[in-house]
Amino acid sequence: MVVTRSSDQLATEVTPGQIPPAYLPGETGSDPQSARSADGPPADGPVRSEREENSGSRRRLEYPPAPQPLPVPVVDNHAHLDFRDGQVAVTVTEHLDTAQALGAAGAVLVGYDVASSEFSVAAAADEPRAKAAVALHPNEAPVLAEEGTYDAAFSRITELASAEHVVAIGETGLDYFRTGEDRRAAQHASFRDHLALAAERGLPVQIHDRDAHTDVVNVLSDTNQLPPAVVLHCFSGDAELARICNERGWYMSFAGTVTFKNAQPLRDALAIADPQLILVETDCPFLTPHPYRGQPNAPYMVAHTMRLMAEVRAAELGQLCQQVMFNTTQVYGEWT
Repeated sequence: MVVTRSSDQLATEVTPGQIPPAYLPGETGSDPQSARSADGPPADGPVRSEREENSGSRRRLEYPPAPQPLPVPVVDNHAHLDFRDGQVAVTVTEHLDTAQALGAAGAVLVGYDVASSEFSVAAAADEPRAKAAVALHPNEAPVLAEEGTYDAAFSRITELASAEHVVAIGETGLDYFRTGEDRRAAQHASFRDHLALAAERGLPVQIHDRDAHTDVVNVLSDTNQLPPAVVLHCFSGDAELARICNERGWYMSFAGTVTFKNAQPLRDALAIADPQLILVETDCPFLTPHPYRGQPNAPYMVAHTMRLMAEVRAAELGQLCQQVMFNTTQVYGEWT
């Protein structure tokens, strides 16, 4: 059974090597008001598929054990806490309590449609360790355009961008993995709308770039007025794209993908990235770091990714954390 539990039911300490208390299923039937079948939908918000995207095989739904805490706090630059996964429905506060115990001071909660953007804004208003980003995902834009609802949806995003705790426009960009050529024009138009909104509001932009490196660079290069900061979320390029980012001052946010066995080009990019342009994220509940790939992800796992990043750069962990945290405040402002 999947249960939601209040924070006063959780242990006060998170033990490295053990699954954090907030992510452990309670006794079956202990909370009939919030319990649900492991095969059923979450009580609220979308739920991640129980099957692997490529193979279709069933995923392990247990959350990974807690890593060792970081010596200096960082911030999870990109998280989707409205998405449910695993065997427990975890609240934003429970996520961030656990993350804080392991060296993650907070998270940017990122929107990908109107509902998730509204969730991020509301959560950030209630939880001081969370900040919000709002946008329409590039895979969402063509669907809305075909339905004739894009203008209304983007108008709502524009309204949400004025909320007090919104620190970025995102995630927007281009995705050629899921979208064919016949829908790319709508993606490009939406991408440019979001870039203009971010520039107008003086907010950084978080960019989703999947199989579209050249066109993302071209759109950014052709834009007359860029936002004050450009962040390539879940950086997926190689050393050449990292060099372009270094030259143009674009931030590279590394996720659990950098730990995957088949991601050597990504590690090559990390190795040459300007240290002043490096950020870290989970993109949870997706992209869980190796060796827990495919299991549920959460902000506390940012500590695992940071350790691998320090190894790749042959850097002292505390110093790299300090640099990443400084970079985070340069993009989003002070974290309080």
